Order: sequence, then C-alpha cells, then structure tokens
Amino acid sequence: MKHEIVIKSLQELESAAKRFLEETKEHSLIAFYGPMGAGKTTFITALCRELGVREDAVSSPTFAIVNEYRAASGDSIFHFDFYRIEDAREALDIGLYDYLDSGCLCFMEWPENVQALLPEETLAVHISTSPDGSRTISWE
Repeated sequence: MKHEIVIKSLQELESAAKRFLEETKEHSLIAFYGPMGAGKTTFITALCRELGVREDAVSSPTFAIVNEYRAASGDSIFHFDFYRIEDAREALDIGLYDYLDSGCLCFMEWPENVQALLPEETLAVHISTSPDGSRTISWE
C-alpha cells in the first residue's frame, strides 16, 4: 500500500512529521532518498522535534556520518548521513550494524551509498520536490 504526505509549506512540517511517525511506528530503520536540497535533513529535524529532541541538538551528520540524539522518552535516535561514504566498508568501520541492530530509531540520509548493507526491513522513503516548492514524502 502506497503512503504519501504532501507538505505545501514549512507550516505543515510539524503535522506531517506527526502523521509520518504514526504511520511508520512499526519501523525503526528508515532510509530517506531524495536529491540534494529535497529536504531530508529538514524533515528528519521535524521528526526528531516531534519525538522530543531539542531542536538545537539536531544537525546534519555530514562529516561525523552519525549523530546520536535523545528522545523525550530517553531512547536514542541515530541520524546517519552517508553522503561522504565512497566505499561501504567505511560504514562498517563506524560500526553500522551495531547501530542498526540496536533496536533504536535510525534515520538515514543518502542510503544509496550503503544500499548493499541495509537490512531487508529498512523502510525506503522518497522525498520529491514540485515546481511550486512543495515536498512529497512517499513510502510503501
């Protein structure tokens, strides 16, 4: 079953994040696909805010590859940015499977760079942009 959320403006981001978390609550591994500038980091920031992470604590882990945040529940959330990964072994070197097997929520940007390492149960989410500036979040 295909799911889709259209975000027409930044004012809709909070409600879109809330809906997304409700509809994907059975998934802990979530991979976000989309071109540069599609809003992957912005949407993940909104998801983290919705989970109770301090807004100033969320940032793109482009250079660190992974950031850990703490949800209001006390649970860890891992945010990956695989943009700079050129060889899947680099992801293994940071202990990727330890994170993925932790049971914690894992949000991943640029997952195509580590596609072969991702478990089958990883939820693939696509973010696309429209000429009017709206974003569409879709998954099956």
